[in-house]
Amino acid sequence: MTVAEPATYDVTRIREDFPILARRMSGDRPLVYLDSANTSQKPTAVIDALDDHYRQHNANVARAMHQLGAEATGAFEDGRTKVAAFIGAPQREEVVFTKNASEALNLVARVLGDDATSVQHRVREGRDVVITEMEHHSNIVPWQLLTERTGATLRWFGITDEGRLDLSQLEQLITERTAVVSLTWVSNMLGTINPLETVIQRAHEVGALVVVDASQAVPQLPVDVAALGADFVAFTGHKMVGPTGIGVLWGRYDLLAELPPFLGGGEMIETVTMERSTFAPPPSRFEAGTPPIAQAVGLGAAADYLSAIGMENVAAHEREITAYALGRLQEIDGLSVVGPKDADMRGGAVSFTLDGVHPHDVAQLLDSRGVAVRAGHHCAKPAHQRFGVQSTTRASFYLYTTTSDIDALVDALHHTKTYFGT
Repeated sequence: MTVAEPATYDVTRIREDFPILARRMSGDRPLVYLDSANTSQKPTAVIDALDDHYRQHNANVARAMHQLGAEATGAFEDGRTKVAAFIGAPQREEVVFTKNASEALNLVARVLGDDATSVQHRVREGRDVVITEMEHHSNIVPWQLLTERTGATLRWFGITDEGRLDLSQLEQLITERTAVVSLTWVSNMLGTINPLETVIQRAHEVGALVVVDASQAVPQLPVDVAALGADFVAFTGHKMVGPTGIGVLWGRYDLLAELPPFLGGGEMIETVTMERSTFAPPPSRFEAGTPPIAQAVGLGAAADYLSAIGMENVAAHEREITAYALGRLQEIDGLSVVGPKDADMRGGAVSFTLDGVHPHDVAQLLDSRGVAVRAGHHCAKPAHQRFGVQSTTRASFYLYTTTSDIDALVDALHHTKTYFGT
């Protein structure tokens, strides 16, 4: 694996690690990939790790008593160790593999309402769950289902006109009734980086648990879950140059050990009789059935790749390229950014509207010029409703995005305005 030296950031060199970025699109146009908040592209190191696993080491884990089984089990657990180190987890056993961040969030929301959960942490009638208006649907719907099932009350923080979390009602929203606070670290639609320390401190003052959706944060920012102070952190592999089909739930070990299982099946048990079952300690308790083995190997390779570059370097590049994009987008008459207008405390997703042109038409015209963006509600309908728009176009950046990519976006947007006569 070849990556940039940690002391420098050579984006041209980094791009050479991503084969797909050399693709030519229709009309022999170069690919300008600006949809990394949706899914990131994969470096050769990750592709090779997956290829090698399937070619040389493929077997089931924790079951087969042969050489391939031992190799596969070792590689799978090595992926867990690498992910734990990447996010600063105190114990590797605190890393639970799921199929994506949505499953990780559903896991927490489901078991916290289970009768087997301790009274101290159980969500039940008379308790509150607090979320925010800027959440991805994956951090809204599971809590709606939980509160409907248990009789608890769902409450939420609003959003300021600038696209920031409105903390003016912090003490009124998070009270002694609050059982759980669940919020995003970095908004996938607004790009906002939330002040987690303030929310976590208040939640813990009243004895509430804190769940963080870090799907957009872990790929962009240095993460130390031990220092963060949250109780659970969920993220996904495919946004951090890793494979699809794998997500992570990190949780404090004492909490994971207390909670009942999410799914029943193979390998999550301690013993089974026809009358009853007892359950394995974490993380196995939450990993029923055959896990995402090759995906864990690939995710470990992704963690290695990003670590070699240095997440401080990735974050600095993200800030610089986002600031450049925000500045250049201001040149386009009729374009309105939905969310913070500067790069301060902001991630690399920029959602916008263009007067007189539907976001889907914007995306289609951009695609015709080789520029890949996303259009729609980005699984964040409440945030769109807050700003009075049904949908937006979103350009999102990552460690391989260049100023030339942003220039191509701006040129394509000017072409779009000309095409629609706006």
